[in-house]
Amino acid sequence: MAQVTSGIRSVLSRPGAYNLFQHLVGARSSRREFVDAYVRARPGDKVLDIGCGTAEILECLPAVEYRGFDASSEYIDAARARFGGRGKFSCGIVERQTLVGLPQFDIALAIGILHHLGDEEATSLFSLANAALKPGGRLVTFDGCFDDRQSWLARRIVGMDRGQNVRDRPGYERLARSVFPEMKVHIRHDLLRMPYTHIIMECIASAASGAR
Repeated sequence: MAQVTSGIRSVLSRPGAYNLFQHLVGARSSRREFVDAYVRARPGDKVLDIGCGTAEILECLPAVEYRGFDASSEYIDAARARFGGRGKFSCGIVERQTLVGLPQFDIALAIGILHHLGDEEATSLFSLANAALKPGGRLVTFDGCFDDRQSWLARRIVGMDRGQNVRDRPGYERLARSVFPEMKVHIRHDLLRMPYTHIIMECIASAASGAR
């Protein structure tokens, strides 16, 4: 089973295979639900996408000022090829220095990122997003999650994810609240065609945010 799981992870590191898999499991409709219900971007909003992947989220966003970063050059190339006129894309990891010269953002996105990060790295991401946001701006996260109410199959599938740090709700929330005292947490079991559990967090930047 470990070899099978490793093979799946390797295949999904390729942009085309990743997008096909997302299509098969119904990610497009779940992405629309995520954007409409939780991101709630307005035309003209400045949006920072941390770990943007192939930037498929742009299919669902209005005319925002979008800035996407990803460590994979293949993902960034795919994003530029499809959405080059909709945003700016950079290959690299978002760090404090990255924010120098950038505007403060209304919304920061971390979609499918936290479950790849250890606690220290995740806390750093929350701090970085807080620094990137305007006061009152929001970081919106989206990750697989363990939950007492999920089916055994959903728990098994979530546990096979490429990310090695899938947490339960208290685990994610504890890390987020260390930086964002004000936040809303949503658990969804119905966003994909297969059994799966997601946690969505809306973390609201304080009046003291934006310090770089």
